[in-house]
Amino acid sequence: MANPFSKGWKYLTASLDQKIDENADPLVQIKQATDAAKQQHQQIAQQAASVIGNKNQLEMKLNRLLEEQKTLTEKARQAIQLADKAQADGDAAKATEYGNVAEIYATQLVTAEQQLEETKTLHAQSVQAAAQATEQVKQSEARLTEQLSQIDQLTQQVQQTKMQEASNKALDSMKEFEPDNDVPSLDAVREKIERRYANALGSQELMQSSMGDRLAEIDATGADVKAASRLEEIRASMKKETAALEAKPESDAEAAEATPAETTPAETEDASDEAKAEEASEKKDAE
Repeated sequence: MANPFSKGWKYLTASLDQKIDENADPLVQIKQATDAAKQQHQQIAQQAASVIGNKNQLEMKLNRLLEEQKTLTEKARQAIQLADKAQADGDAAKATEYGNVAEIYATQLVTAEQQLEETKTLHAQSVQAAAQATEQVKQSEARLTEQLSQIDQLTQQVQQTKMQEASNKALDSMKEFEPDNDVPSLDAVREKIERRYANALGSQELMQSSMGDRLAEIDATGADVKAASRLEEIRASMKKETAALEAKPESDAEAAEATPAETTPAETEDASDEAKAEEASEKKDAE
């Protein structure tokens, strides 16, 4: 049977990890991924450096063993030559001594040659390992460069996303502002001003129309008065002509009965002036 405490702990851990992933800052996660990629590349480079260092160390050992082999060979040759010379001189003791020295050098030479062969084998392996390590470092470096490029793109996308989210948040907050009903809006003020201006124009048009009608009425009244005065003048003139015509037969009859006195030009002119004065007086009274 499963341990409920262990099961609950694992559930809480998984739930907490999920909460952290959901609420984590992408820039922080990108930085973590960058650090991890750099650390991995650094570890690969360190391992490659260790492999290459081992190769270099084997190369130094190989060179030392080659020098030792050469030295031991020379010493063994010299010991053999001295032993042969002592043997030729009849000195058996020295010949035996030099022979023993030559055997010692030969033994050391065999040991050195065995180490040399082993070192050559290890060196060949280390050369291959160093080549592989160098190739892994190159691949890791290329992979790290690609990851850094992707990280730069992701960073730019995260920054653009944050800017867009901030812009959307600002727009949403602006939409929340409602107009103040206690303060008149510009549209209402404009409508009120236009209505008052239109009413003023209508009043002005009405005043101009009424004034024009009155002026026309006054002009018409003046014309009627003048026409009536002129008509009275015409009537008065007609009455005078009628009276003159009626008075002419009577004057002719009186002239037949009595000899008329000759009228002088002065009298005729006086009579004409009197007639004109009477006519002007009548016109004046008519006006």
